[in-house]
Amino acid sequence: MSLGAHAQAGASCKPQGTLAEVNACAVQEFQAADTTSQILYEDVMRALSAHERPQLRQEHSAWLRERTAHCKRETQAAETQPEGPRLYYQCLTRKTQERRRGLMRWLSADSPAKP
Repeated sequence: MSLGAHAQAGASCKPQGTLAEVNACAVQEFQAADTTSQILYEDVMRALSAHERPQLRQEHSAWLRERTAHCKRETQAAETQPEGPRLYYQCLTRKTQERRRGLMRWLSADSPAKP
């Protein structure tokens, strides 16, 4: 499943609307969460020293791969069902929101890069 692939051919978001409109809402919610997470990631990168940045970049790349793989596994049974896209994007949104803690850890005393 590619991002945006299930935006249902330009359907607009209506939480109580048709299946396509509800799926479109899930895509929009994910895009908003992803944008917020990306901004935080960039802010954290700027706050880190040059020697810490490669470790965060590596961790974040691995997290992105795992997020996608996890959500594909979690929603595999519903993949071909009409609600499949909504469930997939809801999973991506949840995992993306959970990532905030991991990114914020880099700014604290227990940063993975600090001995």
